[in-house]
Amino acid sequence: MIKLDARLSAVASLVRDGVRVADIGTDHAYLLTYLIEKGVCPRGIAADLRKGPLENARQTVIEAGLTDKVELILSDGLENIIEGSCDDIVIAGMGGNLIAEILSKAHWIKNENLNIVAQPMTHAEVLRQFFVDNGFEILREKTATDGRRFYCIMSAKYSGKKSEQDISYIYTGQLFENNDETTKKYIEKLLTTLEKKHTALINAGKNDDDNLGRIIYEIRRNMENAKWLQ
Repeated sequence: MIKLDARLSAVASLVRDGVRVADIGTDHAYLLTYLIEKGVCPRGIAADLRKGPLENARQTVIEAGLTDKVELILSDGLENIIEGSCDDIVIAGMGGNLIAEILSKAHWIKNENLNIVAQPMTHAEVLRQFFVDNGFEILREKTATDGRRFYCIMSAKYSGKKSEQDISYIYTGQLFENNDETTKKYIEKLLTTLEKKHTALINAGKNDDDNLGRIIYEIRRNMENAKWLQ
């Protein structure tokens, strides 16, 4: 049986029960194998851009005895994934910029029945901005840590509506709806990073074109309103 680390466990927790999953950038196919072994999904697609990782995925699937339940596809993002072949799309372990780029190239993901689970390694704000600008609703967010790094994981679906959000939303999303220590530390670390960036900007005599000062203010205000963060 496959065991997942904290990051991939959090990713797995946002996949819906009983659906077909397409794991994009699957690497060793640990996540998809876990989901099938646990009975979360009946079958799925393991896709990767490179032949090496896809071969690693093949070995995992063979060892788990799941060759009849996993389709292995060589694909640049969602390029070779056929519309209608999956219900949940998972893209984990890539930068937020790259995930947003991958999603932007597949117009068929604008489907209210699809659930997108994304775990950006960097620039989560870029991915949230993509969802907001393109009519997707972020349903839920979770955080995870391996003791050294903190990660956020989000699920989203297409609604066709562009929501009006506070300027700080692309940095914190739905995280203030959580009530756990890992999320608290994630937000505190994020705030520290933004404050350092803002201070460096001021010291360099540059304009705050990205409105970091206002974003920091709003995050601090939300932290004050979220009693569990105090």
